Amino acid sequence: MSQQSKILKLGIPAGSLQEATIELFRRSGYNITVQSRNYFPSIDDDEIECMLIRAQEMARYVEQGALDAGLTGRDWVEETGADVIEVTELIFSKASRRPVRWVLCVPNDSPVQTVQDLEGKRIATEAVGLTRRYFEKRGVSANVEFSWGATEAKPPKLADAIVEVTETGSSLKANNLRIVDEILQSTTRFIANKTAYADEWKKKKIADIVLMLEATMAAEGMVSLMMNVPKERLQNILAVLPALQKPTISALSDENWVDVVTIIPEKMVRLLIPQLRDAGATGIVEQPITKLIN
Repeated sequence: MSQQSKILKLGIPAGSLQEATIELFRRSGYNITVQSRNYFPSIDDDEIECMLIRAQEMARYVEQGALDAGLTGRDWVEETGADVIEVTELIFSKASRRPVRWVLCVPNDSPVQTVQDLEGKRIATEAVGLTRRYFEKRGVSANVEFSWGATEAKPPKLADAIVEVTETGSSLKANNLRIVDEILQSTTRFIANKTAYADEWKKKKIADIVLMLEATMAAEGMVSLMMNVPKERLQNILAVLPALQKPTISALSDENWVDVVTIIPEKMVRLLIPQLRDAGATGIVEQPITKLIN
């Protein structure tokens, strides 16, 4: 591949995932800048060309080769049936670090209790393919219609039920809806075009990006603890000290002391430091970490 052609065409999800995705890339060392009304963000890597694409369309464009790779939800890969390579799972969304859920909902006062009660009824959703397959698997014949937005507001006048995505459930409650069934849990996936992934240079470029994204996410909520420990108290320290793998123990200039370094969840620090001090550790230092590569 010539130097001129060494470009990876990368899709960044526009819309609800856009801000979270760009922030993840920033913390991973890639600065993406989006200009108003411009669908081609700049990135501080000359080997990457970014384009903003709706998550709903991402898998299709990656499958067709218009993009070499991109980020989208597992739900939209399944909805479109796109034949792409799922390189890795990245568990983040617009509001949390947990999967989003596609759920079947009806008004609180609806007589519907199970999916079978929706035989012959009208269902509004943006995920038409997912929803039709869901009803077909359960032997229920329902009229599934595409919803152009404001789906939560459509029952009961415009639809008997909806299939909608939710993260916290707050929007469903606000619209007096209750969940009848969960259809799918979805997380963000880094996907690649099969032909692009077969290219040695592009595959390596994708792997490098994924490595940094995964390392950044693995470091979330983790800190490094460093401390000086008398050798005679080392086993006492190790007995109370959890570690990601095993603590690093290094010799100091004083042969009677060692330096101990470990990585722990930040939420454990306030409980551990008093225990470590009581067990004989001194010079305890807590440091944030931004990348964690196993």
